[in-house]
Amino acid sequence: MKKPTTTKNTASTGLNDRAQVLLRVLIEKYINEGTPVGSKALARDSGLQLSPATIRNVLAELENAGLIRSPHTSAGRVPTDRGYRLFVDSMVQVQPLQQNLIETLKIQLTRDQNSNDVVASATDVLSEATQMASIVMLPRRDQQAFRQIEFLPLSDKRILAITIINECEVENRILHVERAYSQDELLRVSNFLNAAFAGRDVNSVRTNLVEELQKARQDVYEFMGQVVDMAERLFPEKAATDLMVKGEANLLSFGETTDMEKLKLLFEAFRHKRDILELLDQSMAAQCMQIYIGAETGRQVLQDYSVVTSPYEVDGQIAGVLGVVGPTRMQYERVIPMVDITAKLLGSALQFQK
Repeated sequence: MKKPTTTKNTASTGLNDRAQVLLRVLIEKYINEGTPVGSKALARDSGLQLSPATIRNVLAELENAGLIRSPHTSAGRVPTDRGYRLFVDSMVQVQPLQQNLIETLKIQLTRDQNSNDVVASATDVLSEATQMASIVMLPRRDQQAFRQIEFLPLSDKRILAITIINECEVENRILHVERAYSQDELLRVSNFLNAAFAGRDVNSVRTNLVEELQKARQDVYEFMGQVVDMAERLFPEKAATDLMVKGEANLLSFGETTDMEKLKLLFEAFRHKRDILELLDQSMAAQCMQIYIGAETGRQVLQDYSVVTSPYEVDGQIAGVLGVVGPTRMQYERVIPMVDITAKLLGSALQFQK
């Protein structure tokens, strides 16, 4: 598998061979065990014929270089973001996924009937496979043309909206409304939307409806209010609909994510989605796999986490980005190929849906 492009190319640190070996072993042990690594453990596991004193000297050099640090509560060391960056850029041995796993993923991503279901399946697959939080941006096409809408009243102030996008893609969505609507009211709303907006870009419908309402005469104000209320529920604001998130609770299983206040802020970011979408937009612009470690995300809420992303393509064009959010102590050699192959399979599945 081709080594992914990451956010930075680390310049040579001037580390000699034994320093590189010790750094790699230290990071691998910390990733696997989650506890600071001491010189005795490194002497035992590195395969180098070095005394604990010599190893301590090398560790001091690595600490001075900003690649590891010593927590106050332990004599052992843990990697810094800079250490992880060097590890990811030059030491990780990425292994290809087994073919039977790839075939299983293909089946999971090609059994659905519309693009949103396919994206939801990709979100589930990635979260389950990595045991981290998965994030998948919905495909951004040049235009998603609104064709037709039909509303069916259900019980308990719920309405089934059946929407046709582009030529043949059907989306069903249940809308929760503040009051019951009669069949006649729903018919009037659907007739208006179909007549006024058929062929228009879906993203423009909400904005144009507000403009229509402002221009409406007083005698149709109430009706236009019904239309806008329905359309706001059918076409929510972009930030609420462009991203699917799955597996946030997986982050609770990592020992270092015990700061509940930080987790609360992260979960809020998942819920509001804006910071996550901005990072994915940045990844989309890069047009290749990206690995952000800690502060590299540029977002305070993600400074204790790593984000691995990869774009996916439809019709030879990048349509969106998917990835995982997890602790910096993630198993990069396993996560990187999983994100990479899921992006490729998602693009193929969406192509199949066209």
